[in-house]
Amino acid sequence: MLIGGIEKTTFIDYPGKIAAVIFTIGCPLRCTYCHNPELVIPEQYAKPIPTEDILQFLQKRQGKLEGVCISGGEPLLQKNLRMFLQQIKNLGFAIKLDTNGFFPTLLEQTLADGTVDYIAMDIKGPLASYSSITQTKDITDKINASIELIMTCGVDYEFRTTVAQEILTVPDFEDIGLMIKNAKHYFIQNYVRPPKQVCPEKVFTPFSYNQLQQAKETIQKYVSSAQVRNHESNRASLTPMSL
Repeated sequence: MLIGGIEKTTFIDYPGKIAAVIFTIGCPLRCTYCHNPELVIPEQYAKPIPTEDILQFLQKRQGKLEGVCISGGEPLLQKNLRMFLQQIKNLGFAIKLDTNGFFPTLLEQTLADGTVDYIAMDIKGPLASYSSITQTKDITDKINASIELIMTCGVDYEFRTTVAQEILTVPDFEDIGLMIKNAKHYFIQNYVRPPKQVCPEKVFTPFSYNQLQQAKETIQKYVSSAQVRNHESNRASLTPMSL
């Protein structure tokens, strides 16, 4: 496991649970607005925290924390992820897994272990825009496969999209709605300029209040629940911490 940071306590990242967030190093995507370049760009990788130190920390938090969120980067890149999840599960924690959907086969194998209790998948935008948003080719089939898997696996889940005016428009949410039609939970997260991002020279503009509401109204036609997360609930406003 390559672990680049930990958020020791969060009340917002795991719905309904007090949790810690573990950030893994490495990602196959290069979203320009990504807020964790030290987990994405090899030249900027954070110094890894030993897995043993993470497990010792979690042992000390038994009875105080309820869950652990595994985020990134993209956690499914980690060769020892499934063993690591089982070690966390053995400590009595519920597990939430964040993913960008790039590895549907690995996701299926991981879910088959029964260690994951909640999944959160980022929907970057309409499929037609995926390559430009993520700077990654040949990705749409993988995204579709991951969406279908998540919606049928029996594990609780959410889909979520970070929005900025330079990336998405309100009409895009018709296409996103069709991608995840009949999904249970969907969240719109407005872009907030972070202290750092993958492409620091790029400037993005958050959606206006009206744009957020219009996007929500658009996608509500397709999903059971659609909500706008406020700034405090937006992962882009948080940064990983070391032990």
